[in-house]
Formats: sequence, C-alpha cells, structure tokens
Amino acid sequence: MGESLTYAEAGVDISKANDLVNTIKKLAKGTPRSGVMGEIGGFGGLYSLNLANVSNPVLVSSTDGVGTKLKIAFMMDKHDTIGIDLVGMVVNDIAVQGARPLFFLDYLSMGHLDNKVAASVIKGIADGCTEAQCALIGGETAEMPGMYLDGEYDLAGFSVGLVDNAKIIDGSGIRNGHRLIGIASTGLHSNGFSLVRKICFEKCSYGVSTHIPEFGRTLGEELITPTRIYSQPLLNLVRDLPIHGLAHITGGGIDENIIRVIPDACKVVIEKSSWEIPPVFQFLQKAGSVSDHEMHRTFNNGIGMIAVVPEASTQDVLDRLSAMEEPAYLIGEICGRENSEPQVEWK
Repeated sequence: MGESLTYAEAGVDISKANDLVNTIKKLAKGTPRSGVMGEIGGFGGLYSLNLANVSNPVLVSSTDGVGTKLKIAFMMDKHDTIGIDLVGMVVNDIAVQGARPLFFLDYLSMGHLDNKVAASVIKGIADGCTEAQCALIGGETAEMPGMYLDGEYDLAGFSVGLVDNAKIIDGSGIRNGHRLIGIASTGLHSNGFSLVRKICFEKCSYGVSTHIPEFGRTLGEELITPTRIYSQPLLNLVRDLPIHGLAHITGGGIDENIIRVIPDACKVVIEKSSWEIPPVFQFLQKAGSVSDHEMHRTFNNGIGMIAVVPEASTQDVLDRLSAMEEPAYLIGEICGRENSEPQVEWK
C-alpha cells in the first residue's frame, strides 16, 4: 500500500492546534466571566443566565465578519486589532436594540496554522470583548490547506445579548420632531474597504507605508484603526434617558441604516454641515472622485451610531455622551413623509 501518510503531511497539524487552544484559554480568562461555566475546549460554551432583574427576558443575536479590511491586516502584517473590529461589528448590532452582550464566539480559518498570528488575532477579540463587557466563551480555529493564499485567513464572529422585552428599542416610539444625535466613528470602521482599496492601491498606487500628510501618519495606520465599540456607552444612555431608536452606521452608510429603525410615515432630514467630516473620508472622496451620493451610501463619514431622541432630551443625551468622552452632534430631525418622498433627505 506504500508509505503511510499523516494528517500533518496533508497540511493539518493537530499538535499545533492544541498548543493554540492553551493560548486561547488564557486570553479568554481575561474577558468578563460572570455567567461563564467551564473553560474553552469543550464541545460547546456554557453560560448561565442571571435573570434576577429581568421580568421578560429576550435574547438578541448577531453575527458578522470584518470584510476586506482583512486585506489591510495582511498587507501590514498587523493582526492585533482586527479582532476588535470583529467584536465591534457584532456587538454594536446587539446594542442598538437595547441589549447587553453576554458572550462571544469566533471562527478563524487559515490555510496553514500560524500560532503567532492566530494568537494575535484572538488577543484582539479578547480585547474587544473586554471593552464590550462580554465573555469570550468559545470558537473554532480551522486549518484548511489550499483554501487561502499564504499569510491570509478569514474571520467571523457571533454574539448573544439579553434585554427585557419592555425595554427593547425598536423605533416604534419615534415621532415627528424627534432629533437625531450622531455619535462619532473612529474612522472607516469595517465598511467600504473594497472601494478604499481600489482608490488607494489601484488608482493612486499607494502602499500601506505611504505617509499621508492629511492623516499625520501612514495610510496603513489610518486604515487599520479599529471599529468603535458602542455597547457600554449606549447601555449607559438607555438606562437613564429616553432613546427611541438606534442605528449602527455600517455598510450602506446613514442612508441605508437609519431607515431600518424609523416608521414608514416618517423621514429623516440630515444637516450635512452639522459635523466635521474626518480627513480620511475627504481624502477618499477627492482621490477617487467619489460623488456625495456614493459617499453617503458607502461610508459612515464620521458618524458610527445614530440615536433618535425626543427634542426635550437632546441636550441631556449630548451632555451624557460628552461626559463619557464620546464626541456627538445634533445632526438632524424626524419629519412627516408623503408616500412618494424618500425617507432620507440631506440639507
């Protein structure tokens, strides 16, 4: 029958994977552990629900990836913050419904397992979980020879949150006259990177090490900036103040995301000059000759989250965000809408 072959010779090293699991266990222990039962390494992650202060519990789940921002991490050989992006993209979607994220799981797949890179990625995930105050309770690291280019990998995440049914934020309380408060992003977050790469690396022929005067740092350093995790500031807001709608501004920009939370009978009127567009967006628009319409529907343009609040509470919300060192702006209002009108109007 010839020479006996092994799984390792086929490209999958189980011993190396076991070593990585031990590293992940240490990283996971550094995330919030309330409710966690057992350790990383079982067939499933166990989490005990504390429902003492929740009369009608509802679980909220979300899953997402990082998209082609991964390409920036590959180009820079920098992998310690892309996990923060992953957590942010998932838990921000849970937070907009008023839910507290409980736990997080990840999926990391590589052609050939590089324990140093994998540990760096998962450390970023653990850092993101710590910021979001949720537990990293499990995941999967897969070695898949022949599936990826050398040095590349794929990444996905999943989280579950908890909210009392009476406190779900679903936009049903939004009325004409309510105000829109935009909470600042940290930059591009994790959306629009296919267009970003086409502008920067194809049209302009820049590299990640190219110094961009407008940024005061290299192109790569600007592009790799992690997604802001809003879950804790938002939970602080909804605990004490009337928040009737929240929109996470991701792919599709303000135009596509704000309409997900407002009633059909309403429209939003956005005041374009109400916040300063960060340099990275101005740079991309000029370098790529991108129209205003395309910028609005592709990027967050400096606004990573929008809260819809009663007019009387506007200043209280702005003051609370300022106290939490979250830059925020009054960017628009809710108005009545005729059937033929678009739901988003820019002024």
